[in-house]
Parts: sequence; structure tokens; C-alpha cells
Amino acid sequence: MKNGLYVFCGIVIAVFVFIRYDFPFLAQASEHKQTSPKLVIPLKNSNGQQAGQAVLTENEKGVNVHINAFGLKPGIHAVHFHEKGVCEPPGFTSSGSRFNPFNKEHGLEKPNGPHAGDMRNIFADTSGTVKTTIVNPRVTLKKGEKNSLRDADGSALIIDENGDDLKSNPVGKSGNRVMCGVIK
Repeated sequence: MKNGLYVFCGIVIAVFVFIRYDFPFLAQASEHKQTSPKLVIPLKNSNGQQAGQAVLTENEKGVNVHINAFGLKPGIHAVHFHEKGVCEPPGFTSSGSRFNPFNKEHGLEKPNGPHAGDMRNIFADTSGTVKTTIVNPRVTLKKGEKNSLRDADGSALIIDENGDDLKSNPVGKSGNRVMCGVIK
């Protein structure tokens, strides 16, 4: 009797895995419905060279940021949205400050924060590659909204050289800006 229960559980798990991974169209019903266009944002490094891309989509949970970047130093990096859609290397200071339409304090761990553009840190593997997805519930891709990344001058996605401590003002000790992508 006990062996039969183990066999039954194993079959149920195998069927779930088979359906979930071999027939993705069946699994889509459980995923969040996309409510906006897909924006493909080329990322460039401080030398102005192509260094990957970010794909932005939006659903009821916020803006999904799918990052696929290379050429970073291995380790933790901060990623933020900045207020201007300009990416002039090498320092990318042309992108302005962090995106903060609601005048909050910097940092996901601050009681009076965070900036709308603050996001969790990302990790580059030993080859300097990042493949990850972040959800930011404080911004939108819908034009005309106060927290829209697609306002008149656009915005930028910035990756910094170090991780963000998630609490220090104004920038969380994250170091220089090393990658940038324009959002329009």
C-alpha cells in the first residue's frame, strides 16, 4: 500500500513537469497576463559598446524587467531606473538622478522610501553575465501616468558597478554607472 502511494505521487509529479515544461502553452494560463507592449532596451557599456538587453513588459504586478547582460565584473550590481532617457558614455550621468516622481527616500529598506526606480540587486556570474528578471511595482509603461518610464524625455535603465546597500541616501553606495539603456 505504501509503495503504491509513492508510485502515484511520482506519476503526478512527472505529469506536472511534463505538462509545465514540454507544453508551455498549457502553462501560460497560470502566468500573469501582459497588459502593455514589450519594449526591448539595448544596453551599452561605458565604452558605448553593446552589452546585452533588457526587455520590459507590464502586468498587474508591475513592470517586469528581463535583463540579459554581459561584460560585468562578477558579483552583485545595483540596477535602477533613472529620470532621463539619455545614455552618454562613459559615466552615463546624462541619465540624471534616480527616477523618483513621488519624492521618496532612496532604498528598498527605508521607511520613507523607496524611489520608484529602486530595484533589488542583481548578480553577475563568474563570466560577468546576468540573466534575471525583476518586477518593479512602482512604475508603469503607460504614457501619461506620473510614474511612467515613458514620459516626454523617457528614462534609463542603469546598472552600477557595485551592489546597492538599499538604505543609504542618495545612491546606496553602488559606485559608478557601468551600463545604460534608453527607455522611450
